[in-house]
Amino acid sequence: MERPDAPLCAIVLTYVVPLDQIDARMKAHVAWLEQGYDAGLFLASGRRTPRIGGVILCRGAKAEAEALVATDPFVASGAATAEVIAFTASMAADGFSALLA
Repeated sequence: MERPDAPLCAIVLTYVVPLDQIDARMKAHVAWLEQGYDAGLFLASGRRTPRIGGVILCRGAKAEAEALVATDPFVASGAATAEVIAFTASMAADGFSALLA
């Protein structure tokens, strides 16, 4: 177990429109996710189970994550809402803390 002391955010998306409207925006959302990964901001992402939204693990402080998620095509179009939960990773699995630095 490692102790990285890194600021992170869990971004929880909740769909507020039918899934066919989500699917229509999925290509743009995935492109947005890829930009976040390329910038080194996103660590993991995926659909919620059941499929009512998604979760993104993001580096950085809450204000930065809120500004970033506002540009997500799902959120910007009103198809989803986003809750940003800030936390400090005080513990992580061995090897994972290198991703948090």
